[in-house]
Amino acid sequence: MTTQNTVLPRVEAAQPGDLDAIRELLALHHLPEAGIGAHLASTLVARSADGLSGLAGCSALEVYGQSALLRSVAVAPAWQGCGLGRALTVAALDLARQQGVRTVYLLTNTAARFYLQFGFRAISRGEIDSALRQSEEFRGACPDSAQAMMLELSAQG
Repeated sequence: MTTQNTVLPRVEAAQPGDLDAIRELLALHHLPEAGIGAHLASTLVARSADGLSGLAGCSALEVYGQSALLRSVAVAPAWQGCGLGRALTVAALDLARQQGVRTVYLLTNTAARFYLQFGFRAISRGEIDSALRQSEEFRGACPDSAQAMMLELSAQG
């Protein structure tokens, strides 16, 4: 899909009926599905305007006090390259601020360069807030080779 004349799908809170489609999108991108159902309340989805084309994308947060794990940022192939990944990430960071999160972490095997544009920086796993260790992603769903990254949030964004 080209970025010219493209109206991005609307980003909104995920609903329980979205879970299977979210899992399919994560599987398509070889992203961990473990634990996503437990964090559906802080998961966002992008729906195309017609609402019939399935999910265009998703992003999720696992919130642990003032820290959160950004995970499951995925865009359907038909929507790649038009800025939807950026929109989903911005929406997830906004949601984190609304929930009082001060620090957002993530693990990635392939997208470290993408997250640099938001101010994330590479860190060692030892620097990650210990509260996040209960996440399925840290308990084995995400490989040890994944790059850890961190972003300190400001109140304004």
